Amino acid sequence: MASRTTRDYYEVLGVSRDAPLDEIKRAYRRLALQYHPDRDPSPEATEKFKEASEAFEVLADRDKRRIYDGYGYEGLQGRGYGGITDLDDVFERFFSAGGIFGDLLSDLFGTRPARRRRARRGSDLLARVTLEFEEAARGAEREVDVERLRTCGDCDGTGGVDGKSPETCPACHGAGEIVQRHGFFSVGMPCPRCRGEGEVIGDPCEKCGGRGVRLERRAIKVDLPAGVDDGMRVRLVGEGESGRYGGAPGDLYVEARVKPHKVFQRDRDNILYELAISPARAALGGDVVVPTLKGDEKAKVRAGSQDGDVIKIRGAGVPRPGTNAVGDQVVTLRVGIPKKLKRRAKKLYEELLTLEGEE
Repeated sequence: MASRTTRDYYEVLGVSRDAPLDEIKRAYRRLALQYHPDRDPSPEATEKFKEASEAFEVLADRDKRRIYDGYGYEGLQGRGYGGITDLDDVFERFFSAGGIFGDLLSDLFGTRPARRRRARRGSDLLARVTLEFEEAARGAEREVDVERLRTCGDCDGTGGVDGKSPETCPACHGAGEIVQRHGFFSVGMPCPRCRGEGEVIGDPCEKCGGRGVRLERRAIKVDLPAGVDDGMRVRLVGEGESGRYGGAPGDLYVEARVKPHKVFQRDRDNILYELAISPARAALGGDVVVPTLKGDEKAKVRAGSQDGDVIKIRGAGVPRPGTNAVGDQVVTLRVGIPKKLKRRAKKLYEELLTLEGEE
């Protein structure tokens, strides 16, 4: 053969005779990186690089490997395989369309295979709205102003006048990549004319400048469900930016920002409230009036209640989005001690103190 390799191909790559293709690829990748002329320009490394490339080309090809396993070195020669002659031969095979080395281009040389226009999903967008505490509890409708890229109506997204389709790039002939040769080496880079797309717009649309999309501003209505909490997002499918080349549009996410309330707090779907009661009410118990989001409600305080005790008003919380469940209002009792007493109240407290002493 032209490279005059006499070593066993499996021995060259350091793999067993029943090694799968993935193992063969890994072995060649390691050797090619080790002995690549850019890393080691010595003649010995160059020979090992060519030897490993030849071994890989044979063992990675199912038909060539079958012939080699059955008839060896001479079997390949008898079927016209000429081996690898020099580094130019190696790099020509690397850059040839559909070559056996194509899937290793990116790892070894930082190049990319030719690109084609493919469907691309549009970007998602995020908008924020501010709600009062009560609005978040009962739900609200809002309009959000959204600025987004949408498909150009004049060219239907093609970028060309009257919807004319793109043409094959004359600079790279549709490959999307320009290959420059420097002696033994070849370097691939995205085509500057088509920016790696492989296609160009011959007569660009005046409205979108050939981009296929235009910036638009639109007011979009969004229904925020009852019980929406601070930081929750509502998803509007398809209201994001338009996709490219037939891709689906992105989504619009509307995030709620809920203002704090003066007296109420929220714990998921429960409303928290602190109710001040007198020592007499705590001791004797009885009905009290509790403010809720729905208006005043009556609640019963047990006799002998202590500071920090809790009573619940069922169903006075907020709805749980996506369900029929409604939370409660959790009322924490705070027993208030008066700082100043009127004469009558002071006398009663003195009597109470005397009674407590006797007991």
